[in-house]
Amino acid sequence: MINRLTFIRELRLLTPNDFNYVFSQSIRVGSPYITLVARKSSLSHPRLGFAIAKKQVKRAHERNRIKRLMREYFRLAQHELPAIDVIVMAKAAVIELDNAALRQVLDKVWQRLIVMQQSKS
Repeated sequence: MINRLTFIRELRLLTPNDFNYVFSQSIRVGSPYITLVARKSSLSHPRLGFAIAKKQVKRAHERNRIKRLMREYFRLAQHELPAIDVIVMAKAAVIELDNAALRQVLDKVWQRLIVMQQSKS
């Protein structure tokens, strides 16, 4: 079977119930730039959602850049991730990072999240 590297609707957290489920009984992994909030999913694949507040990242083009980079990272790594639901929250300092630095931060935070999720299981 060929692994599809797409970001289809089934891989997104869309409804308020999805977000509430993740926020209750969650694992949090953070850095000075982003925080990942995760919870084990009953589905067979990971899902991704965003909670990037205007209060933290004021300009829309910056919020969109952050979301675009995170979606791309998730799209390429989705087959290596466990079946978890993840919400990405950005902090104000994230706008200081360029794209390459943000990818490095994402690498570190995702790896810590995977280790924590495996140790909790």
